Amino acid sequence: MLTDKIALVTGAGAGIGRAVARSLAGAGATVVVTGRSEGPLETLVEEITAAGGSAWAAALDVTDPAAHANVVAAIEQRHGRLDIAVNNAGVTIPATPTAELTDAQWEFVRGVDLDGVFYGVRSQLPAMLRSGGGVIIAISSIAGKRGLAGMAPYAAAKHAVLGLMETVAWEYGERGIRALSVGPAFIRTGLEDNQPAEVREALPGLHALGRLGEPEEVAAAVTWLADDQASFVTGSYIPVDGGYLAR
Repeated sequence: MLTDKIALVTGAGAGIGRAVARSLAGAGATVVVTGRSEGPLETLVEEITAAGGSAWAAALDVTDPAAHANVVAAIEQRHGRLDIAVNNAGVTIPATPTAELTDAQWEFVRGVDLDGVFYGVRSQLPAMLRSGGGVIIAISSIAGKRGLAGMAPYAAAKHAVLGLMETVAWEYGERGIRALSVGPAFIRTGLEDNQPAEVREALPGLHALGRLGEPEEVAAAVTWLADDQASFVTGSYIPVDGGYLAR
């Protein structure tokens, strides 16, 4: 259980981030939900509160280093510490062959999916050190272990996140901080509805379980990793992929 823990989730307004926030709150944590759009965050806070949990919202553009520092400072001012951080916010672009990528496309994906994680981790670490430790989890992807055709910026960023978290695990493990990456496969978030019908029909067969994952399944793994039950797990990449990487 995460009773009395203070948790931060980026990109919490929808999809995996929303499910993670609900799961952490359900396990007893007070959850600070962040994102660029305040409406979905306020709705999420209301849902968590109605279910008996504790949460509050803060606006955060993950590409802005100062914004991360401000959010962490607000958390410390309000609660005195930060115990759990889930760096979930991410973006992608339509599939584009590498030679056809523009600088803007590359920078957009890298800015959110890698730089945004780094800025978050850099702000979260001092707060956790001040309070004696914590857990930092980055949501990577199966693309953190396998290349995906047409997705060079996304795969490069997600691979880099694994190296970042492995490094943090070694640098701060003896000071009470665990650092982990979680790698979802294709998850049913609603974004798959934007794909052509033939692509949607093929997605389940890419997984050994023959189906897409649910956000709640990723959230359950994140919640377990954040708990003391996983106290000897750090520096690891945990796939939540329905067997995708077993191919």
